[in-house]
Amino acid sequence: MENLIIDQDSFSLSQWDLLIRLLVAIGIGAVIGLERQYSAMKENSHGYSGIRTFIFHSLLGFIAGLFYFLFAPWVYGVLFLGLVIMTAVSYWQTAMQGDRGLTTEISGILTFVLGSMAFYGLIEVSLMITVLVVVVLSSKFRLKSIVGAITADELYAFIRFVVLALLIFPFLPNETFGPYEVLNPREIGWVVLLTSGLGFIGYILTKFLGNNQGILLSGIVGGLVSSTAVTWVFAQKSKENPSLSGSCATAILAASSIMFIRVLIWTFLFNQDLFISVSVPLVLIFIATLGFTFFIFQKDKKTIRPDTESTLKKPLDLKSALVFGFLYMGILLAVSYANENLGESGILISSAIAGISDIDAITISVSKLTGTSLEVSISVIAVLIASLSNTLVKFGIGWYAGSPALRSHLLKGYSVSFLGGLLTILYFIIL
Repeated sequence: MENLIIDQDSFSLSQWDLLIRLLVAIGIGAVIGLERQYSAMKENSHGYSGIRTFIFHSLLGFIAGLFYFLFAPWVYGVLFLGLVIMTAVSYWQTAMQGDRGLTTEISGILTFVLGSMAFYGLIEVSLMITVLVVVVLSSKFRLKSIVGAITADELYAFIRFVVLALLIFPFLPNETFGPYEVLNPREIGWVVLLTSGLGFIGYILTKFLGNNQGILLSGIVGGLVSSTAVTWVFAQKSKENPSLSGSCATAILAASSIMFIRVLIWTFLFNQDLFISVSVPLVLIFIATLGFTFFIFQKDKKTIRPDTESTLKKPLDLKSALVFGFLYMGILLAVSYANENLGESGILISSAIAGISDIDAITISVSKLTGTSLEVSISVIAVLIASLSNTLVKFGIGWYAGSPALRSHLLKGYSVSFLGGLLTILYFIIL
C-alpha cells in the first residue's frame, strides 16, 4: 500500500507523486526564469528576474497547494497575497528607475499559479501554459514589429471580424425557413464568417510575406480568396510584358490548384461522406496541376518579380462576404428547385451554371444536400462539373487578357485539369 501524504475524499497524494510533481514545478520555474534572465541580460536590465527567483515562485505555489491540505485553506491565500505584495514592491522600485513594464512581474505571479497546478496534478495543462508563456515572452520584439506594421484600417478590420464572430454569429437562429426549407441563418452566417475570415487571412499573408517572395507565392496566397481575380491580374501583366508569361502562368495555375483544396475544405466541413468520395479525384487533379505549375516554374529560369501591388486591397471585405452569403442562398434555392423539378440532370445543369461565377457556394450547397435529397455519386459529379466550369471561365479570361505565351501555358495546364475531371465524371457515370 502506498504511503499517502494526503488522503482525503477529494484529493490524495503519495510520496512518489509528490516528488514527480515537485520536479515538474521546479522545471516550470526554471524554464520561465531562464527566458526572463536571458531577456534581462540582452536588454541590460537589472530588475526583478532570474532563474532562481522564478524557481522560488513556482516552489512557493507548490508549497501553498500542499499547505492548503495540511493546515488550512486560508494559508494558500496568505502566501499568494504575500507574493503579490512583494511583487508590487519590486515593481515600484523598478518603476522608479524608469522601467514601467509589468511583464516580468505578471510572469512571476503566473509561475506561482503554475506551481500550484503542478501540485494538484494538472501536469499537462501546466506544461502547455508554460510553453505558451515562454513563446509569448520570447516574441517581444517580433510582436512589436508586427503591431508597428498594422495600420488603423487593419485594426478596425480585425475588430469588425471579432464583432462578427463573437457578437453576431452566435446569436443567429439555427432554424430553417423559406422555400424547400433549406435556408438557415446560422449556416448562412457561418458561410459569411468563413469567407470573410479566409479573405482576412489572405490579406495578412500577403502583407507580411509580400509579393517580393515571388509571383508563385502571390498566386498561392491570392488563390486562397479568388483564383479568378489572380487570373485576371496576371493575365494582364503577361500582356504588358510578355517576358513574364511563364511566371504569370505559374501564379494562375497555382491559384487554380488552391481552388481544388478549397473545394475539399468545404466538403470536409459540411459533409464527410462527400469529402471521402470526392477527395481522391480532386487530390489527383490538384497534384497534376501543381506538378505542371512547378514544371513551368523550373523551366522559366529567370525568377522575374514584377512590381505589382497586392491583389487584395481590403483587409476585411464584409460587403463581398455578404454578397457571397446571398449568392449562397440563391444557389441553394436554385439547386433545390432543380433537384425537385428536373431531377438529376437539373442539379448538374445548376452546378455548371453556378461554377461560372463561383465554385465555393455551389460546393457548400451540394454538400449540404448530399445524403438527404442527393446521392453521393451525383454530388461528386456536380462538384466536378462546377470545378470544370469555373476552370473554363478562368481559361477564357486568360485567353482574352493574356499574352500568346500565357495562352499556351494555360492550355497545357488546364488540359490536365479537364482530363482528370472528365475521366472522373465518366467513372461515376459508368459506376
